[in-house]
Amino acid sequence: MAALPASADPAVLVALGDSLTQGYGLPPEDGLVPQLQGWLTDRGAEVTVVNAGVSGDTTAGGAARIGWTLEGGADVLLIALGGNDLLRGLPPEETRANVTAMLEAAQAKDLPVLLAAIPAPGNFGPDYKADFDAIWPELAAEYGAVLVPNMLAGLADLPPEARTGLVQSDGIHPTARGAAIIAETLGPPLLDLIGQAGDPAQGPG
Repeated sequence: MAALPASADPAVLVALGDSLTQGYGLPPEDGLVPQLQGWLTDRGAEVTVVNAGVSGDTTAGGAARIGWTLEGGADVLLIALGGNDLLRGLPPEETRANVTAMLEAAQAKDLPVLLAAIPAPGNFGPDYKADFDAIWPELAAEYGAVLVPNMLAGLADLPPEARTGLVQSDGIHPTARGAAIIAETLGPPLLDLIGQAGDPAQGPG
């Protein structure tokens, strides 16, 4: 990958998410956002990653706060919400409407977006899983967002014995090492979007 061009001011990447983004249970320097900042900076990105993660937040919370969140300034948006919708078994049509609202807010500001999904488990039944999992690729295509189908793939794809030390005792939130793996999953597409944001010849999406 070519080095990103230097710019007068760092790009601003807003990471809109829940406890996974916020860094629940971890020292501030070990959370996902600081590790993502380090991953991107190490690869030449002139970027400031803003932690807009709120523990317990659903897509409804993200839709409610995206307006004032983006008012603080943004060049790239990461949407990493949906896990708490799953934990609560919220109707997929509500999640779809909320994600649509966030994408429309980003589109209104011409922001490139990375949509980081978490697939539904099978315990809600096949219809729920199909409806929920369809939200992300369909809306990414409609709004020109870049899709990561499973932001936890780097953890989920490991055999159980290899996950030791990667997830906290609650079985949900990553440890510092686990957050580093998530950063490695999200980093490459975000690096591309930051490059687009710094190049007027390339539009968002």
